[in-house]
Amino acid sequence: MKLEILTKHDNREIQNGIISKIRDLINHKNLEPGDKLPAERVLSEKFGVSRSNVREAIQKLEFYGILNSKPQSGTFIANIGQIAMKGMIDDILSLAEQDFKSLVETRILLELKTVKLAALRRTDEDLERIKSAFDAYKIKMIAGEGCLEEDLLFHLAVAAASKNSTINTLMLLITPEIIVAYDKDRVCDGDVALSEVKKHEDIYLAILNQDPKLAKEKMKAHFSKLYDYIYGEDRAIKSKKG
Repeated sequence: MKLEILTKHDNREIQNGIISKIRDLINHKNLEPGDKLPAERVLSEKFGVSRSNVREAIQKLEFYGILNSKPQSGTFIANIGQIAMKGMIDDILSLAEQDFKSLVETRILLELKTVKLAALRRTDEDLERIKSAFDAYKIKMIAGEGCLEEDLLFHLAVAAASKNSTINTLMLLITPEIIVAYDKDRVCDGDVALSEVKKHEDIYLAILNQDPKLAKEKMKAHFSKLYDYIYGEDRAIKSKKG
């Protein structure tokens, strides 16, 4: 299992530029719902970017319901008004400005739900993927090596086991942003490393035993430091008011 999504961050500015140009193309040609966009090859030549960049931008717009790709037919404008479409595209482009706190808060909310679903729905194949990711993480963590990618692969394997394609896609969308924002050179060793390994193992075992309540508790414990980061200021304000 490879974290191919990692490479997408490097193309974010190009991708956003393509999305802006697709928006301008729609406006300039007065394209309406149901109208077909030019082929990827044509857009690639017109925008001066690779076809893979165009494809990623189209996939992103398709995920948000702005475009609709049909096999063997092409890509079409979805059935939404131009004003709504412009607002949605502007919102998509603004997502690039998300701060680390917002990303982590979203990740926590997603994963607390995801791990419960994974405990209920996981298959033997899911368990193998989660265990494989955990083992890779454990080896690097105990060796005192950087293991952020292995850590995130573990969480993505849990997300896949939830059998909720929307949550899984959202995890894939925010993962590259978290990787870039987070300190990739952070290395744990000694008791800290063993403690982190134990937290991951507890999550895996709860999923293995199909205990959603325990799975959520263990995931929450795993995120305890992030909870302090996200909610520490809110707690302080609430304490003063109380």
